[in-house]
Amino acid sequence: MNLYPAKSYLKYLLKARHYKGHGIHSPFMYELVSEVLWDKHPYYSFSEIEKYRKELLNSKKVIHVSDFGAGSHKLKNNIRKISDIYSSAAIKRKYGDFLFRLVLRFNSQTTVELGTSLGVSTMYLAYPGKQNRVFTIEGCPETADVARGAFKRQGLSNVNLLTGRFVDVLPVVLEDIEVVDLLFVDGHHEKDATLEYFRMCKEKAGNNSVFVFDDIHWSEGMEEAWEEIHNDRDVTVSADLYQLGLVFFCKECKKQHYVVRY
Repeated sequence: MNLYPAKSYLKYLLKARHYKGHGIHSPFMYELVSEVLWDKHPYYSFSEIEKYRKELLNSKKVIHVSDFGAGSHKLKNNIRKISDIYSSAAIKRKYGDFLFRLVLRFNSQTTVELGTSLGVSTMYLAYPGKQNRVFTIEGCPETADVARGAFKRQGLSNVNLLTGRFVDVLPVVLEDIEVVDLLFVDGHHEKDATLEYFRMCKEKAGNNSVFVFDDIHWSEGMEEAWEEIHNDRDVTVSADLYQLGLVFFCKECKKQHYVVRY
């Protein structure tokens, strides 16, 4: 059992602040917190995604899973039930809702996701608008097939799902992208790999781009990667939500790091 997240969560609680409209001097961060983080508007798409969640939770199908990264702390057998994969790996609703609102707030036109899994997080990225092209990469072919079928049933034609190792597929994806408006990294939870993906995508970051990293406190290595990322000279504003880490490249903003209790 991995106890590292529990220890790191205690440290996070000592630093985190609620920031519900108070204590934020940056107009940029104030708008992000008040209009995105704490917004509770129930978009219609959320109910569609919840239907898919229930479908996965009740699924009795078994697939063969290929893990190319750090794998799963909870699931060690490569023959797994879809319901178990969902329970272990699917993004929590409040973070999924947040990703959805983040796409809307920054009017993302091109989104890159590393780690499709069963496609739940991808739906939050793709539903806000068909003008947002979502390129999502999944290492496991059988898991990707489950997600691909769900995207087709829900009419998410703006999703381009590619299968393979991130290190092999990501450079190909980036070749045809001018600006990565939103990056969501949710796979291969290892320090060096995470930093490499950040550096590759940073070459395509624009002034309004936002990069989101999942599981930043998953291990000592991931915390070290997160420290390097939010301290990067090209990053201006950054936020630690414990589960997620966000970095922005807005040149008009003064460099500032926030630890937000969410």
